[in-house]
Amino acid sequence: MKIKKPTIIVDEERVRKNVERMAKKAQKSGLRFRPHFKTHQSADIGEIFKEFGISVIAASSIDMAAYFAKHDWKDITVAIPVNIRQIDEINELASKISLGLLVESIQSAKFLAENVLSSINVWVEIDTGDRRTGVDWKNTEKIESIATIIKESGNLSLSGILTHAGQSYEKESIEAVKKVHRDSISQMNAVKDYLSSKGFIDIEISIGDTPTCSIMDDFSGVDEIRPGNFVFNDLLQVSIGSCVEEDIAIAVACPVISKHPERNELIIYGGGAHLSRDSLERDGAQFFGLVALPTSMGWTSSMKNACVTKIVQEHGTIQAERDFIDRISPGDLLMILPIHSCLTANLHQTYQTLNGKILKSFHYEIE
Repeated sequence: MKIKKPTIIVDEERVRKNVERMAKKAQKSGLRFRPHFKTHQSADIGEIFKEFGISVIAASSIDMAAYFAKHDWKDITVAIPVNIRQIDEINELASKISLGLLVESIQSAKFLAENVLSSINVWVEIDTGDRRTGVDWKNTEKIESIATIIKESGNLSLSGILTHAGQSYEKESIEAVKKVHRDSISQMNAVKDYLSSKGFIDIEISIGDTPTCSIMDDFSGVDEIRPGNFVFNDLLQVSIGSCVEEDIAIAVACPVISKHPERNELIIYGGGAHLSRDSLERDGAQFFGLVALPTSMGWTSSMKNACVTKIVQEHGTIQAERDFIDRISPGDLLMILPIHSCLTANLHQTYQTLNGKILKSFHYEIE
């Protein structure tokens, strides 16, 4: 690999397999598959999704939605509560594509009702336990008030209710993830039933987290899934049980810049600015990525007893057994498997495929 500095390497075939697996699951369950593009953030990678007939997506900001709209995506939901300060950008984008927005407050719903100039699909975001954003699922009075504002508006169309069960990322077993899914869907359907009793018809349910979408096979009571992390996967998903290591489709190629065999350490050019600061624990110790070796086909399985144990902005410290340290020299490349691929990918403007092709990300075009 002709790599000079920390670079994300993408295994396109693994990406393709990950997308195909989720697309087939959605098709089998009769669901709309609206993948969240916040993980890969790349129009180049987005083309792989089109191979499987996918034409609707989610993004994490109005700016990102505009980027993908420029690359011929015509149906985009911005899966974060609407930022009403961007009303001019919202109106411009809504005049070009089918745009979906999220609301969780009466104030934002009223603002949109008074200020949007084109037809916009609106989802009421529901909190089913993540405790980040969304109206608490038990607060049906507020949910009804928001839905009423949307329904009575001229340019807003109530698509349904949407949730992100982010609490699934905190679980450490498949059964715990399944319980999050069952509880979340039960709560969402309770909200739907309430709204139906108040005259709101054709209310759809949209869910979005990768752990439940990867693990579950029964999606009864759901109309749409919006997973994102599954496209690359990562060590967090492996730890949850959502995938296996062989499903991880990216690794960060990092040059070795220093070697300290006396303390069983290697120093890589690759720190928080390239890997992110997300971590996991193993045997009671924190680590920031696992180590693999580059091969002509990508990279090996992670090395036993070798991991990134410390990071600063540009440097990463790898702790490993002495026999591994002895095999490595400054100038060698090591492949670091990320803890959380969304945050790692967000730090890079471009990716490189196994055959050397450069893939541009959202950040490349806006900077």
